[in-house]
Amino acid sequence: MADGLLLSVRFLDGRYHGSGDWPPAPARLFQALVAGAARGQTLADDARAALAWLETLPAPIIAAPVARPGQPFTTFVPNNDLDTLGGDPRRIGEIRAAKAVRPILFDERAAIDYLWQFDPDPVAARQAAAACALADRLYQLGRGVDAAWAQGRLVDWTATDAALANDGRAVHRPAGTGEHGTLACPVPGSLASLEARFAAGRTRFRAAGGNRRQQWLFTQPPKARFAMVAYDSPPRRQLFELRAGSGDDRFVPWPLTDAAALCERVRDLAAARLARALPAQSAMIDRLLVGRGAGPADLPRRVRILALPSIGHRHVDQAIRRLLVEIPADCPLAADDVTWAFSGLALHDADPETGEVLHDGALLVAVDDPRPLAPYRIGAGNATVWRSVTPLALPGGRRGGRDGAARSLREAQATAAVARALRQAGIGRTAATIRVQRAPFGRRGRPAADFAAATRFSPDRLWHVEIGFDGPVAGPLVLGDGRFLGLGLMAPHDGRDQDAVALALPADAAIDMADAPALLLAARRALMALARDDKGGVPRLFSGHEPDGSKARSGRHEHIFLAADGGRRVHRLVVAPPWTADRGVTARPDQRALFDRVVGALRQLRAGRLGRLDLGPALALAAADPLVAAARCWESRTPYHPPRQLRRGGDPATAIAEALRAECAARGLPRPEVEVIEASAGPRGGNPVARLRLRFATAVAGPLMLGRDSHRGGGLFAALPDMDIRDG
Repeated sequence: MADGLLLSVRFLDGRYHGSGDWPPAPARLFQALVAGAARGQTLADDARAALAWLETLPAPIIAAPVARPGQPFTTFVPNNDLDTLGGDPRRIGEIRAAKAVRPILFDERAAIDYLWQFDPDPVAARQAAAACALADRLYQLGRGVDAAWAQGRLVDWTATDAALANDGRAVHRPAGTGEHGTLACPVPGSLASLEARFAAGRTRFRAAGGNRRQQWLFTQPPKARFAMVAYDSPPRRQLFELRAGSGDDRFVPWPLTDAAALCERVRDLAAARLARALPAQSAMIDRLLVGRGAGPADLPRRVRILALPSIGHRHVDQAIRRLLVEIPADCPLAADDVTWAFSGLALHDADPETGEVLHDGALLVAVDDPRPLAPYRIGAGNATVWRSVTPLALPGGRRGGRDGAARSLREAQATAAVARALRQAGIGRTAATIRVQRAPFGRRGRPAADFAAATRFSPDRLWHVEIGFDGPVAGPLVLGDGRFLGLGLMAPHDGRDQDAVALALPADAAIDMADAPALLLAARRALMALARDDKGGVPRLFSGHEPDGSKARSGRHEHIFLAADGGRRVHRLVVAPPWTADRGVTARPDQRALFDRVVGALRQLRAGRLGRLDLGPALALAAADPLVAAARCWESRTPYHPPRQLRRGGDPATAIAEALRAECAARGLPRPEVEVIEASAGPRGGNPVARLRLRFATAVAGPLMLGRDSHRGGGLFAALPDMDIRDG
């Protein structure tokens, strides 16, 4: 027995003038069925029963032809208030109102199908057959100029659903969340509300008062009752792997920094193949696949190619082994044709302009495996914090000066550009925090400037970005001007940074914060002992000295930072590698591995008179932890000591603030505004100390450990969450 009701609607011409929805909402179709079934002011009992049954069904699946906005125009029409002028048609010009109209254009030969599912019992089958009979009476859908007719059929729901997904039209399905566009759908009570609205509309004007002072009163008819249902029209996605071919099934990894060049090369090869097969569609292929001559209306319909670096594990090399091709549901190019154009492409041929061999032996092999998409939350799942894997190409990008003020200005401009990129991508969520930087976030990532080669983007336009949204966002998330060329791909961040770690003290430990220097000294000695090699040497990462015993001579902070965190008593030890507190230090893979091994081995601390302490495991600080969170406002948690003495006779507060700004610039941080909460110094400028509040132009991620004794717990700052960037 059939369990699906299919109503197919066709228009007289390929124009739809309804405002605010495409495809036409199920509520519009329901109203059109009511209008067609009515005979004057009444509905037959069988028609009423069929409509009442139809409004109890779940929201339907909709298959609609690809559409595009037409040319807008303005028309002047009566506003249906002729009754206020005594019903005199000669005065109709007094109540004309301007109405902006922008039709939706589509292929009039294609139908719009609405597919409902119902329980296959005899009563439901009888009502479904009556609904098919009502479809024969439909005469318009949308506005009065949208002449249409419909046909109803009883079908097998599963088979019809599969057929709709493969016939080239965009399929819109109820999504269950509010992240997608919504359409009005009938619910129990919709028919009664339409009848009540019709009856009230017939008496919306009534006379009041006596014969001499008679007035006409207007009553607004009640609104019809419908439910807004979220609909989703996902793109067609096809995953391709870069394989060696010729009987060799191994992957051919592509360098991460060549993501844009790879996508551009694949795109051009696929476009050429498709144009040869479909010469009549060559102009459309240029617009929607290559992007040549594409206008604003074409952007949401363009085919997108995503180079997917291998991620998901801290030791993975992030080389590109897969490409994902996305064909929007409303793309006029047939999804099967586009998929065919990419399948089996060979990438070992030479560049036609330079003759350079781009790669040797890589073939695109179509696969059906959702597992590689999971790290990017493609097809399932969502995340709140996202970080770029390939950098975003943002507008502007003039380098200008190299001082802290110029760097802060560039970062503020890039932050504003990220907010615009979110709007252009149609992301409905608000960015609560935006963090921009040139360096990659992951250990295996590459600096943003390294991706500029062989692209139209200058290095100054490329930024790595972290975005924290006010709610979960589904993948894939691709932003910026290079989103069709393999750039701007983002991956969810699990809220944990793998560098700065904390080791919890025992719950019964009662170590006052005044004893923190002795505790940190014991921790440093323990870490140096754990890092000692077979010859007794201690690496500079933990000792701060060269192999000959002299102090490190690079001028950077190349050894670990330690801090004691808590209130009146110490609750945890914080250990941060130098590349987190000094942005000018570049971490080598062997240094990261050494840091993880040594710090992870510290489980017991012998601290002299403070006793023997059993420490908790080394846990990475969560992204929301105030010591590492991305924020604009930071406040001292331990006193700040400037690296040098102050000049004699000067204002300590002013001198300390300037010293901190200079130190931020030296550490690769933006130049902040400094508010001195309290400050002091000796009579000759010696022993300066202060508690400070810092405000940056854009969000800065911690840890912030500054000052002369920052390696020993001084100058530790904590983020103030209420001052994070809020982008409306």
